[in-house]
Amino acid sequence: MKRRVKTATRIILAAESLFAEQGFTETTMRQITSAADVNLAAVNYHFRSKQGLVNAVCERLMEPLCDDIEAALEDRLLDPSPVRIEELLEILMRALLNVSQINTFSLSVFMRLLELAYMKNQEELREFFISEYWHRLEKFMDCLRKDAAPMEDNEFFWRLHFLLGSIVFTLSNYHMLLTLEKSSFKDSAEIERILHRMIPVLAAGMQARGEKTYFCRI
Repeated sequence: MKRRVKTATRIILAAESLFAEQGFTETTMRQITSAADVNLAAVNYHFRSKQGLVNAVCERLMEPLCDDIEAALEDRLLDPSPVRIEELLEILMRALLNVSQINTFSLSVFMRLLELAYMKNQEELREFFISEYWHRLEKFMDCLRKDAAPMEDNEFFWRLHFLLGSIVFTLSNYHMLLTLEKSSFKDSAEIERILHRMIPVLAAGMQARGEKTYFCRI
């Protein structure tokens, strides 16, 4: 049993590294088996298909993220005072920071996964995200909705995806942005600082006046 688990882990780690370097579509099963030093039968035995392997990588990253968000939100809700958007975003950013510490490419792979889920032919991956993790993030989303500016549900849907898109773009292009920053300002920020900087920008976007609302928080 231990050998089987070790083989599966080796395959996942090899896949993560290649996905981070090349992307999901460009990475072949042959490259994965070569990097993991296993045959194709071993991959099929543990994951059945490349999509199954992608789902396993997703699970390896989403599980700790959801665990962190749920635990932090449960602690915060012990205080009966209203939960502010800035607090919720701080919880999210700390969870993402923990994902970044799994290995050197975990955060990049996670952002690529989120990008992949939006692609037209990725219904299976989207369904995997929704069926496995939406219910675990629902309480967090409810709190976010309560402290957002008054708006209709369809506008909140778009605001939520503006927020997610900003996070995905920034973190999936993190290393390139660092290069640009260093060339312009002779400095480069650590990932924790970047996550912290996003909070006021994202909070402002969620709390800006709704499309059909003339006044907010009177």
